[in-house]
Amino acid sequence: MAILDIVIAPDPVLKVVCEPVKEVNDEIRELLTSMLETMYKAPGIGLAACQVGVTKRVIVVDVSDDKEENQPYCMVNPEITWESDEYSVYQEGCLSLPEQYADVERPTAIKMTYLDEAGKKIELEADGLLATCIQHEIDHLDGVLFVDHISKLKRGMIMKKLKKVVAAKEAG
Repeated sequence: MAILDIVIAPDPVLKVVCEPVKEVNDEIRELLTSMLETMYKAPGIGLAACQVGVTKRVIVVDVSDDKEENQPYCMVNPEITWESDEYSVYQEGCLSLPEQYADVERPTAIKMTYLDEAGKKIELEADGLLATCIQHEIDHLDGVLFVDHISKLKRGMIMKKLKKVVAAKEAG
């Protein structure tokens, strides 16, 4: 498998609505494995396929801490089917918006369905950090970044910083 390049905002691929996966096959399994390796190396707790330039509805998530064994979720065509009326705020960051953070309010708990790496339909209930992370990654699949949930002023400041980072990298 391979460590993939992570796309940095404001790259337009991050605003694309990703296509559903028709079949969980070897190509998708290889993508999931490479995405996990990339996420762990970064290090991060979630990664959507569009963040590595692939516009398919695929995410990987692992909110286990450093003291415990990895507990990865590989999700194909994830879909939230219910969300709680109760909300919580987490300071979110994103591998595609390096070193940028903001408080984002999201439903505290969710129910969802997805296909695992074998193509089996899974139903999952999640709360706390896992629920927040899954919602963040599913947002990516719909072309939504965590900064789209904050004030226009704060979002503008963050995106301006990222444009400078990208320009500096390209200048080289």
